[in-house]
Amino acid sequence: MNPRNCPNSETMATLVALVGIASNSTGVSEPNPRVACRITTLEGFVFEGRTQQVGGPHAEIMALRAAQAAGTDVTGSTVHVTLEPCSHHGRTPPCCDALIQARVGKVVVATLDPNPLVAGRGIERLRAAGIEVELLPPDSEAARASRELNIGFFSRMIRGTPWVRMKVASSLDGTSALDNGVSQWITGEAARADGHAWRARACAVLTGIGTVLEDNPMLDVRLVDTPRQPHLVLVDSRLQTPPDARLFQPTANGQPRQILIYHAQTDPNRQAALQALGATLVHAPGAHQKVHLAALLHDLARREVNELHLEAGHKLNGSFLREGLVDEFLVYLAPRWLGQGAGLSSFGPIERLQDGLALRFQSIDRVGGDLRILARGVERDTFLHA
Repeated sequence: MNPRNCPNSETMATLVALVGIASNSTGVSEPNPRVACRITTLEGFVFEGRTQQVGGPHAEIMALRAAQAAGTDVTGSTVHVTLEPCSHHGRTPPCCDALIQARVGKVVVATLDPNPLVAGRGIERLRAAGIEVELLPPDSEAARASRELNIGFFSRMIRGTPWVRMKVASSLDGTSALDNGVSQWITGEAARADGHAWRARACAVLTGIGTVLEDNPMLDVRLVDTPRQPHLVLVDSRLQTPPDARLFQPTANGQPRQILIYHAQTDPNRQAALQALGATLVHAPGAHQKVHLAALLHDLARREVNELHLEAGHKLNGSFLREGLVDEFLVYLAPRWLGQGAGLSSFGPIERLQDGLALRFQSIDRVGGDLRILARGVERDTFLHA
């Protein structure tokens, strides 16, 4: 970073704090980005807002409404926002227009919006209206934190695919299930609740037909509060999903969710039966009469899925890994040694150590009596720094 372009410490501290506030929109604002805004008036009054549920007001509008409710004039005020104000008419009007109409004096932006419909246009419109705009350097702490918080949104906008996070749980020696299939529960209650929190932050949870046939899971969010249920995505090449599968039952909190079934082979009768249960079927044939997983990811991006939570068996995990489609690993390790049993993925065998997947640890934490490891594929997040 060029020292001459460094924002002052107060500006940086304000925007870093706002990223923390924006994180409270996780599981709420999707598929919109998680954004927070602070308005500081010439008299020193402060009003804040963060992005609400999709279709609801964005962070800037929430902050403006807070000022309006207090009867405070924001003319000439300074606005700090963690992501460039939008300039297009989507589900809501442009936020930059609202700031212009409010006659604010200055807008400080942590990072640009990667949406091609915005991508600098919001800043241009603010400046054209005579408003001073300060954009933080891309390698500043606040800019990096804002992009990291919205890694799925940036992935969808720049790469055209969701950010894929694979969740696995195993004993310390890598066993995810016993030879007889028993796997509940290897980890403790705290780790399971934490896993549900990661489900809740995703736009969609993906599993395979093998998991449905063997475990008959719900795969909804039950162990933490959530304002909405993520979509459920099922990879079912041959349309084997039983009509009485638990995934069609009402979710734990009664909230609706979309069920997307990706298939390679067709069967009009089975398709009709699953559609009658409310599922959306997507024909995505690939090689060997299997679902084309890369096409699936692009289709999910078109359906506004930012973060995809992959919670499947070792076969589908292996398929995603072999095709290089996993960005991040969420691994729960229990302090048990279980010996022979199922592994985490059917990946390999490889002949050279350097052919393995190169990862870097993002974090290692204790969750109850278990370990939670977050590891990321090396250079999987380069789009954040482009």
